[in-house]
Amino acid sequence: MKNRLTLFWACLLLSFSSCAQNQKTENVFLITLDGLRWQELFGGADSTLIGDKKYVGNTKELRELFWKESAKERRETLMPFFWSIINKQGQLYGNRWKNSKVNCTNNMWFSYPGYSEILSGFADDEHIKSNGKIPNPNVTVLEYINQQEEFKGQVAAFGSWDVFPFIINEERSGVPVNAGFEKSKDKPLSEKEVFLNKLQDEIPSPWGSVRLDAFTHHFMMEYVKKHGPRLIYIAYGETDDFAHEGKYDHYLKSAHQTDQFIKQIWDYIQSTPQYRDKTTLLITTDHGRGTIPKETWKGHGSSIKGADQIWIAALGPDTKFLGESTKGQFYQNQIASTVAELLGIKYKQPKAGKALKSVFK
Repeated sequence: MKNRLTLFWACLLLSFSSCAQNQKTENVFLITLDGLRWQELFGGADSTLIGDKKYVGNTKELRELFWKESAKERRETLMPFFWSIINKQGQLYGNRWKNSKVNCTNNMWFSYPGYSEILSGFADDEHIKSNGKIPNPNVTVLEYINQQEEFKGQVAAFGSWDVFPFIINEERSGVPVNAGFEKSKDKPLSEKEVFLNKLQDEIPSPWGSVRLDAFTHHFMMEYVKKHGPRLIYIAYGETDDFAHEGKYDHYLKSAHQTDQFIKQIWDYIQSTPQYRDKTTLLITTDHGRGTIPKETWKGHGSSIKGADQIWIAALGPDTKFLGESTKGQFYQNQIASTVAELLGIKYKQPKAGKALKSVFK
């Protein structure tokens, strides 16, 4: 019996090693769009909001930019990279009109709990109860990967919200986090970083704790070009803040621009030998929003029905070309394990959700 058990485990390890060797992914870009509803991702501009002057400054302009007669055309207009590239080469989950569902497992349905669940792989409603700047007691997959000898110093994070250094627990984890209104300190600074540092002081953000996403994006791109990290997390934030303010026009424009930022990332990946055909994008959101457009679309949280409804997208060399999922139940807590296994590492967090196996060939 002992010999049979030994043989069984040897075969299992050999099988896992073989699968890992067959994987092409060597790098992962994890990307989040704060509070972007699945309704806009899968249906484009909302017909009940795009012409409402309460939420739109120039309804004629917004219609010209984003209105089409069919939901398919509207979503392709709003998020062209998602629907011209990811839908044709990767996977999209969360279109509840087609019975594809993705949900948070935390019961809070706002940002810190959502990001902690994405990054650690499990909900922690006991400790993560607010958006306060409290160091995350949980080890995130970023920290876990950074602890591995092969990846030490090859992990980084960039975010628009100034709470990310606490969510990632930058001090404990050793993962460098550029977030909020932090300037680049990555000396020697490139000419672009010098310019961005200056420009960030000169262009005021509408919010006190969230910078404009263009700064997050371009600081991140400069870092990637200089250091070539194996795992990088990018957290765009504008969509949530514009939604909270009831500015549906800015919410849509920001979603469209973020889609183009992600296209720029993918174009760079495909043009760079270190990353080309070796890199997977995982894209998701921290929470949903209300499902009743004229009453709850601006908000989220446990009191808002539907705010736990989210989405996931994947694109990379190991991702099956499935396009838009038409069935199934998936969860936010599966992201962390998926990131680790894409990099050939078993995420040893017993509370974490299982990896999305459909992302692997």
